[in-house]
Amino acid sequence: KVGDELREKGVMALAISLVGILIYIAFRFEWRFAMAAVASEIHDVVITMGAISLFTIDVNLDTLAAILTVVGYSLNDTIIVFDRIRENIKTSKSTHLDTIINESVSATLTRTILTSGTTLITVVVLFLFGGDMIHGFSLALIVGIVIGTLSSIFVAAPMLLWFKFSVEKYRATEAEKARAQREKQKQREMFEKGAI
Repeated sequence: KVGDELREKGVMALAISLVGILIYIAFRFEWRFAMAAVASEIHDVVITMGAISLFTIDVNLDTLAAILTVVGYSLNDTIIVFDRIRENIKTSKSTHLDTIINESVSATLTRTILTSGTTLITVVVLFLFGGDMIHGFSLALIVGIVIGTLSSIFVAAPMLLWFKFSVEKYRATEAEKARAQREKQKQREMFEKGAI
């Protein structure tokens, strides 16, 4: 009964976190970015759960916490790559999304490797010297960090191509937003001067 309740609450926690991620990224970026991020997160969760099953790790609150930590860690990495893609869409002369993705991933690769490497060293130390209590948690995190790092580069960014993200449309939308913002600012300034 406790196991069923844990599984039910764990699945609910994962589902709510993925929906929250979808809404946040769709609001901050664009819906295709959100779909790519959620697909990447699902990829990470499935592989991490596969590793938990393969290594016969007991599924308990620690393992659930490890899975949710992997989701957060991978999402952070994916957001950084997406942020660089968005910047390069605005500044790059290229209109080809694959070129912009390559430039963006190359620009963030050093940071991604250093961050993941230092985190991985810490988790490996936890795995080796943390004792039996934290063994399953740290093993799930090791798998999750490696897979999360790879997915933010090799799954999330290329998914934008699969979802047919258009650089021209995105630039046009951003230009329209900037024009509307300038118009709003101009009206505000005129109102403050008493011209309206």
